[in-house]
Amino acid sequence: MSVACKYERSILSHEEYETIRVTHHPAIYDVAVADLEALRPRLRQMRAKERTVSRHKQRESRGKGEPRGASFPGTAAHASERKQVFAAALKRVNTELKRQHDLAARTAHIEAARKALAMHRAANFTSRPPAGATASAGMTSKPSERRRKIIAGSRIGRVS
Repeated sequence: MSVACKYERSILSHEEYETIRVTHHPAIYDVAVADLEALRPRLRQMRAKERTVSRHKQRESRGKGEPRGASFPGTAAHASERKQVFAAALKRVNTELKRQHDLAARTAHIEAARKALAMHRAANFTSRPPAGATASAGMTSKPSERRRKIIAGSRIGRVS
């Protein structure tokens, strides 16, 4: 389920929201591929942290796990929603990186196809060298270079 940007802003801190903001629709196209690659592990780390907090809070509420530490930070109230926000941002980054990779591959394929077409067209217009001066005797036959195989008549058909 998608989450509204206004709700994201309400459950995230300012630094976290600034990280997430660049992964949304118009802004993500202006970010360089290297910056997106650097952003991916940071988002994974943030998602993993929220997943840990969320799972621990669930265990506490079921009575299976003992409380950890004196208290959680103020953002622990919406741990699963925060995890979903980070997961959605990571999904957007991965999708954009895949799109950029596919675009680069498509461009490379188009360039290779154009080069191959140019080579193919250039091969159709081969220029042969001029014949030059020839002898007046005319053409001479070239003897065959294949080996002659002489098989005795008694050996024909002896192996089945």
